[in-house]
Amino acid sequence: MEIYPTKAEGREWFINMENPTNDEIFNPQSNITRQSDGSWQISGRQTTGKYNDEVRMDVNTLKGQQEWKNVEITGYAKVVYANPPFDSLDWYARGGKHNSLVPCEGTSLKGRLTVNGTASWIKEIWHIGGYTNERGRVQATDSIIGRWIGWKVVMYNVDNDKAVKMESYVDDKDKNRWIKVTDLIDNGGWYSNYPDSVFYSANCGKPKDYIITNGGPIATFRSDNMVWDFKDLRVREIQPPT
Repeated sequence: MEIYPTKAEGREWFINMENPTNDEIFNPQSNITRQSDGSWQISGRQTTGKYNDEVRMDVNTLKGQQEWKNVEITGYAKVVYANPPFDSLDWYARGGKHNSLVPCEGTSLKGRLTVNGTASWIKEIWHIGGYTNERGRVQATDSIIGRWIGWKVVMYNVDNDKAVKMESYVDDKDKNRWIKVTDLIDNGGWYSNYPDSVFYSANCGKPKDYIITNGGPIATFRSDNMVWDFKDLRVREIQPPT
């Protein structure tokens, strides 16, 4: 179900459930395997740093296409393995590569759902020294481990592109019945929690409470330390409500 209509001539992306990797803009960045129910399982790439089973499934933008900005990002997931309570599914957009070689590209608004069922948002002003504390934290559902749930995040500009509205929704029973669980606006005052010496070291030219009104070429389905099945991923450029 669509919460908001697709923008006129706006981009729409739907995963090809028969052959997801036969898609020039979808990059799961890890091996995926078909499951008996037709879904796909991803365990993520192994890293030597903070995280294992690092999932970063990107939906990219080709040259000449409009970037992802006012978007509705939807995906269904069944978590097979995780470490409660903090592991989470994070759908995000409004930035480019999240790489220390190009730190200022790494802006994002991340709608999170932990495996214990808490929902929240976090902002990343640059990668990796521009993270904020979370906002809008609520107990959205019970544990999501071992069952199918839908997770949907929406972000769109308001107030003549001076602020951003963020919403998230859960389909708790895998019935295509979506319930809004978070609703907040960033119009300033949501600061990075890094000290000034770190935040300004990247020289991105942004204030510590930068409002991410910009679009970006990449929308991402993310997790860390988790193995999960997925289906019916989609990203759409929406027509924001007036």
